Order: sequence, then structure tokens, then C-alpha cells
Amino acid sequence: MQLSEQTTIPQLLRNVVKYIHPADSVFMLDHGKTEYEPITYRETFERADAISAYMLSIGITQGDRLGLIIENCPEYVYYDQALQQIGCANVSIYPTLSETDVAYIINDSGLKTMLVGNHFLLKKILKVAPACAGLQCIIPVFDDHEKISAGYEGTAKIIPLSQVFQAGRKEIGNYQAEIDRLRDAVKPDDIATFIYTSGTTGTPKGVMLTHHNFVSNVKAALEQIPHITHEETFLSFLPLSHVFERTATYMICLTQGSKMAFAQSLELLGKNMIQVKPTVMNVVPRLLEKIHDKAMKSGTSAGGIKTKIFLWAFEVGKEYREATAEGRKAGLTLSIKQKLADKLVFSKIKEKTGGRLKFMISGGAALPQNIGEFFGNLGIKVLEGYGLTETAPVMAVTEFTRQVYGTVGRVLPGMTIAIQNADTKEILTEQTYESFDPAFESAEGEIILKGPNVMKGYWNKPEETAAVIDAGGWFHTGDVGKFYKGNLKITDRIKNMLVNSYGKNVYPTPIENTYLKSAKIDQIFLIGDKREYITAIIVPSKEMLMETFHLDESFFQSPEQFIENKEILDWLKADIRRRWSAEARRRAS
Repeated sequence: MQLSEQTTIPQLLRNVVKYIHPADSVFMLDHGKTEYEPITYRETFERADAISAYMLSIGITQGDRLGLIIENCPEYVYYDQALQQIGCANVSIYPTLSETDVAYIINDSGLKTMLVGNHFLLKKILKVAPACAGLQCIIPVFDDHEKISAGYEGTAKIIPLSQVFQAGRKEIGNYQAEIDRLRDAVKPDDIATFIYTSGTTGTPKGVMLTHHNFVSNVKAALEQIPHITHEETFLSFLPLSHVFERTATYMICLTQGSKMAFAQSLELLGKNMIQVKPTVMNVVPRLLEKIHDKAMKSGTSAGGIKTKIFLWAFEVGKEYREATAEGRKAGLTLSIKQKLADKLVFSKIKEKTGGRLKFMISGGAALPQNIGEFFGNLGIKVLEGYGLTETAPVMAVTEFTRQVYGTVGRVLPGMTIAIQNADTKEILTEQTYESFDPAFESAEGEIILKGPNVMKGYWNKPEETAAVIDAGGWFHTGDVGKFYKGNLKITDRIKNMLVNSYGKNVYPTPIENTYLKSAKIDQIFLIGDKREYITAIIVPSKEMLMETFHLDESFFQSPEQFIENKEILDWLKADIRRRWSAEARRRAS
């Protein structure tokens, strides 16, 4: 579907019905009591219009901010579509935030209404609501709120979503023309959402993203990955309150007419993948690491011939992946071996993902190279992307036909990414989609960006905005990186840099990632700022410890017993030495 400079979010879904699918086609899949149930475009429009009519009837006006604190579900979509089409801004609050942060966001953004996803979250909102004078209406998605709201003393009205639907349907005749007028009046530069930063390094900041920020980002991403079509089924489990899932699943589905299914929970994700049979998923590296670890454990635990076949299959997969890289063809013998490896090993792993996955897009953190290669060897592409909340978010993503593991892909169309010397501020290189050279490499420095996806700024924080968007219009990411084989490679965060007592700069992330390749290590954190040497805090894998040393939970209740156990320390040290030796050999070659 053609996207223009004037396209806004409320137009996307209607364009799907106008150009791609009939209104009675399936748009979303929601898990009922026993199985997934379809929801059509027509049903989505009807419910969104009812919410819009209700909002207008209680005095909500264009430019107001309306909040959501809810897990991924169809109600999120109805509510977002409803507020977007009357010119309001979506303020999604991450469900695990503290009451203090929730209250701050409600008051800072001036929220008028709040959609609430479950009983626990309603308790949280009711605790802070009396201190949020501007909040007018609290809307639980469930009806039985009285047992929680008994004794509530705030001024905001509590009305379940079912009653909002009922009231809105009665008002639709009075407000349909106004809804249509407001939808047409939304401009590309209007604010579509505030997404608040975590606040871990200070007060949360409201990132203002416009309709054009999102639409231009979706347009660029689809140019980079044209393989996403109206026939896809996405399984959504990363939070829609964060920008990655909002753009890379929700906005893509709104644009392409792809189906969107919602996972019940992270614990039930494996079951849901088998039920939904997704063709595309957006994921974080940690999930892929868990799938990798589980597959490797399952494939090698039996020993004997089964383990030999499993390891042989992955050797064949690696050879086939490398032979077919960048469009080359594998020979006949290798192709036959690959089909046999797929039948004996890979197909069984793929079945657990639903069996239809074309590719996954990994974001949110660096994807360890060995994990990307593992999935590539078994025939599932993992495209790695990079971006920040402030960039809506995608700045670069792996091309479907060109995988350079350990990088985050090619610069997206319409953007310019530069590498700037963090000390001298000299711009070392500027790269665009058009300037792409698969042999190009650059020096390391801070990653800075210009493009239509850069935020409007931080809400009510002009000084903080000026600190990240300089006078030349460059957005400063705070990330350290370089270009490698034409692709962008993230190496660290500027704030992570350690300066030892000798003045030497040390970026810890590459070192930490080397050791995180070990299944024995769950977490690692380097310490060494203003010190003579670097040390590390290492958290071993509890699961591996329990399995290897036949431990139960009681063992971990005594820190001394755990920390001073020589057998465990030797077991861990052996792997650390092996990892470091392998890395030293790699660097020397």
C-alpha cells in the first residue's frame, strides 16, 4: 500500500479495507477460553467508533492525552484507534512501573482517561488517582471492579469498558460526523503518542512521536524488508507500551493488512506459537537464547548416535548457510545433505515455532552472533534491527538477502547515520541507504542520526531535548558503533565506558558478550572505572548448576556455601578460560 507524506495513523486501517482486504476479513486473533478467536476489521472499526463517541460525549477534545496501562490485547487496539482518530495522543504506561512513576506520568502528561488491563493494575491506579487531579475517567476492561474499588476516594469516574461500548453505541448517531471530521483533520506533524523513558537514570521523559515519525519509519522498514505482505500472521508478545512492538508489529499490520495475534503470556508463548503458526515475530535476544539453549540441551542430552546426528545436522546447516549467503547457490551434494538434516533435526525444532516462520526480527539489545548463526543454520532467518524510542524506533535493520552476523544491518532509506568522535566531535563518516558499500568499514565513535523518524522532543523538557538534538539537527544516540561490511555495528554505550586508573578507555559490552556465550553464565557485569584492573561479577546459570551438581533449592539459600564451593568455581573458571582463549585466537586470526 502506498504511503505518502500526508498519511496518518487513523488512515492506515481504513486504507487496508479500501485497498487490500474486505471489512469482514480477519484482522486480529485473540485467545478465548480454549482457542484463538477471530476479530474482523469491521468489528474493530465499530468498537473504536463507539469509544470515540463516548470520549467526545464526556468532553474529550483534540490534543488531549489518553492513557493505557494494559498488556497486549484487542482492547489496546480499539482504544488506540479510537483516540488516534479524534486527534488525541496515546500515553501507554508500562505495567511494571512503580506507583511513583505511574503517578508522575499521569500528572506530567495531563492524562484525562486511563484504560486498565487487570485487577492488579486497577489497584495501582486507584492508589495514585486521588493525587492525579486531571484524571477524569478510569476504564477497566473487566466488569467486576467493585470489590477492588470499594472505598476509592478519588474524583475520577470508574466505568468498565463494556459500559463505554454501550454508551458509545447510543451516542454514535450524534458524533459519527464529528469523528469523521476529526479523523480527516489529523495532521502528520500532530503528536500520536508519548512514550516515557524508564526513569532509571532520573525523572522519566515523555518522548513525543508524531504520526509522520511512525508512518515514515514503517515506510522505510518495508522498503528495506519488502517480504512482509498481507498474508503474514504476526504473534505479538513484546509490550505495545514500548516503541519496538508498536512499530514493528502493530503499525506494520495496520499498513500491510497482516493478521495480528496476541500471546497469552511469556510462559504460554511456546503453546501459542504452535496454535497461531506465525510467519513473522518480533523478539528480544533473551528469548532466542532460551530457545537455543533448550534446543542444544535436548539435541545433545541423549548421547550416542542421536547426538552425533544432531551435531552433524548443524555442521551441514552452517555449510549450507555460508554457501547460500548473498544469493549464491549450494551444490547438489550439499543441498541433499541439507534436506536430510532438515528432515532429521531442523523440522522438529521448527515445529515448536509453529512451522511457518519466515523470519524473526530481533531488537531491544545486542543479539549474540552465535545465536543468530544458530537460527540461520537451522533455516530460520533472524534479522537484527537497531533504534531507540526517540527514533520511532528503527534506524537500521538487516536486509533479508544479506546477513552479516554481529551487525544491526543497513541504514534505512531516508535516514543519515554518522559516526562522530566522542572526544573531538569530528564526524568520521556519514552513511545513507544510497551510499551503501558492502566493503565499507569505519572507525568507532558515537552513532548520530538525521531522519524523519526523529522525535519532536521530550514533553515539557526543552533543555533535555537540546542535549540530544544538536544545533545541526543530529540526534545523539549515546551508543558507540562503527560500520562493518557496510552494516552498522553496535559496540557499546558511551555511559558504559570504563576509564581505568591509567587512563585507558575500556568498553565492557564486547567482553561481557564473549562470556555470555557460555550456557554456564546467566549474567555478567564488569567493574573497573578508576581502578588498576578489571573485575567482573558473574551470576552462573542456576538451571545448569542444579542439573550439573544435582542441587536443590536449599543449596542456594546459603550464600557462603554457594560462593565458596571449589567444585563450582573450578567448573566456571574452566569455561571462562576456554572462552577467553577462543576470543584471543579469533582476534589474532
